[in-house]
Amino acid sequence: MRWKIFGAWLAVAGVVALGTSCSAAPPAAEQKPAASRLDDVVQRGELRVCSTGDYRPFTYRDTSGAWSGIDIDLAHDMAAKLGVRATIVPTTWKTLVDDFNAKCDIAVGGVSITLERAKEAFFSTAYVVDGKTPITRCENASRFQTLQQVDQPGVRAIVNPGGTNEQFAEQHLKQATIVEHPDNNTIFQQIMDGRADLMITDAAETKWQAKQHPELCSVHPDQPFTFSEKAYLLPKGDVVFQQWVNQWLNLALHDGTYARIAQPWIG
Repeated sequence: MRWKIFGAWLAVAGVVALGTSCSAAPPAAEQKPAASRLDDVVQRGELRVCSTGDYRPFTYRDTSGAWSGIDIDLAHDMAAKLGVRATIVPTTWKTLVDDFNAKCDIAVGGVSITLERAKEAFFSTAYVVDGKTPITRCENASRFQTLQQVDQPGVRAIVNPGGTNEQFAEQHLKQATIVEHPDNNTIFQQIMDGRADLMITDAAETKWQAKQHPELCSVHPDQPFTFSEKAYLLPKGDVVFQQWVNQWLNLALHDGTYARIAQPWIG
């Protein structure tokens, strides 16, 4: 008798537990997937793009406020593929992540993938491999082949504050003098005018600047001091939007879109 009573109690308990578990979560058909920024962009009819405008060949904003650059043109292509307009939102390297999270759907313009930024946002697939290397007046190129040669008393290394260039200089230059210059669009003129000896920045930027200014030389840009990659900054946790951007970028890199847009800048 005891076993029959105990068995009946177990059956009742099982039914109660089953009912409780069933009521705890709605059927799968009633659960709605999390909204993606992709849907927001399409509904809004606008892709909001954060960019610094001071890092050619990727992004540039001239004195009239007009934007240009490889990533600016690619952002407009991305918006066109979504059937929306692209609105470029100015930011700075120092405020890039905060501005992106507050104002933008994507950030472009030679953005380096870093672990610190990855804490705050997603990245797209990398589309450029790069690294830090010096740019200096050509007569001084042989003086700055190694970090040991750069990090000497009396050497003036100029940096734009707030980004990976400043982080690299603070980490590696202990004896050289670090000179801050807030405008990355005019920073290379400081080297040409003799107000600084060199700048350590991304190899892609050094090659472009040396092409524009024959008196400047990029120091071993194909063998930089570091390894880094460039990608687009995307909303943290939004896999749907990330996957769409990755597929758009994959197509652009293989169907001639990227080559066509980049050719006027880097040949």
